[in-house]
Amino acid sequence: MSNTQAICKNFRPDLLNGLHAFGTTVVRAGTGADTFKMALFLATATINADTATYSSTGELAATGNYTAGGVAVTNGNAPSTTGGTGIVAFWTPSASVSWTNLTSSGAFDCALLYNDTSATDKAVAVFTFGSQSVTSGNFSLTMPTHDLTTGLIRIS
Repeated sequence: MSNTQAICKNFRPDLLNGLHAFGTTVVRAGTGADTFKMALFLATATINADTATYSSTGELAATGNYTAGGVAVTNGNAPSTTGGTGIVAFWTPSASVSWTNLTSSGAFDCALLYNDTSATDKAVAVFTFGSQSVTSGNFSLTMPTHDLTTGLIRIS
């Protein structure tokens, strides 16, 4: 078992079906941006491109100041695009994703970004990092610059 960084396979058709709203200029029942969350997963989990929805299987236990389902992602940046022939669309959360006074239930090495607004908690992407174990400490995932070369989600 291992976690693998990837844009989730189902995310692409979900986008085309209008299931994710990262910004507020959407034309569907609601006009607000969706709520996205990020959850941490144990190094022994199997979270990867085939992950279609959030599930608590393999997630850190809801102990030590960690809540099952993770934390809300601050979504203050509107999706953007570049111009010209090499068009790239990109989106990045507007703040770091943080857990304070965290004591992890084991070693963890990935975070799943998912749409908490959708009825089935549709998966967006898996982000991996070096294995971590935290005891009564703060853990933060610093977001990259919101631009075409470093945006967290980039589609070309």
